[in-house]
Amino acid sequence: MAFLVRSTSTEATLCLLLLLLMRVSSNTNVITKQVKHPKPKTWPKQFHSVLVIKNPKTEEMQVVDLWYDWYNGRNLNLVQHQLGKLLYDVEWNNGTSYYFTLNDSYSECRTVVFEVGILRPNWLEGATYLGQRYIDGFLCNVWYKVDFIWYYEDVLTRRPVHWVFYTGRAVHVMTFEVGAVLEDSKWQAPDYCFNKEEDEGEEHQTTRFRSRDSYQRDSI
Repeated sequence: MAFLVRSTSTEATLCLLLLLLMRVSSNTNVITKQVKHPKPKTWPKQFHSVLVIKNPKTEEMQVVDLWYDWYNGRNLNLVQHQLGKLLYDVEWNNGTSYYFTLNDSYSECRTVVFEVGILRPNWLEGATYLGQRYIDGFLCNVWYKVDFIWYYEDVLTRRPVHWVFYTGRAVHVMTFEVGAVLEDSKWQAPDYCFNKEEDEGEEHQTTRFRSRDSYQRDSI
């Protein structure tokens, strides 16, 4: 009888140990899944977004119509300065960008050549995950890219909600239309952009050649 009691006690102990090991193993798997950080969603190859941008240093406000068209190698920022001018910023994947106004009383154009083209759809690859935070009323996953941008993406829809540059310049995403395409005629720079380019000559054009990476820190 004593042998049977000891045997039953030993089996019970082994069963308890086995249950504990299974529970620990299950908890370990849960922890492992939690540690795996999400990655930012790749930008769609064509989209339209309305952005509200505020510069905390100057208090300047802008509304921007962003048209991104990777298929055709082009990006347009239609920048409306508060109570000011409407500026077209047309960027091409060959490295050429045109900044111009379409105002009958005052027309201006500036042409700049960069070393690289427009942002790639996967430009957020390699960003550091910072966790989840609320911004503009949305629960977002947050990433930090290199040394110039904090990017907020809605947890539920995975749409961009907000991003902030290292300067503090804050971008609020008001709309995000995947697949929207702007008609070709809207991308064409006016004739006086090209006339000005011919007058300036190649030497002056070279002096304005700089890396798009430094420019994009404040203009994405």
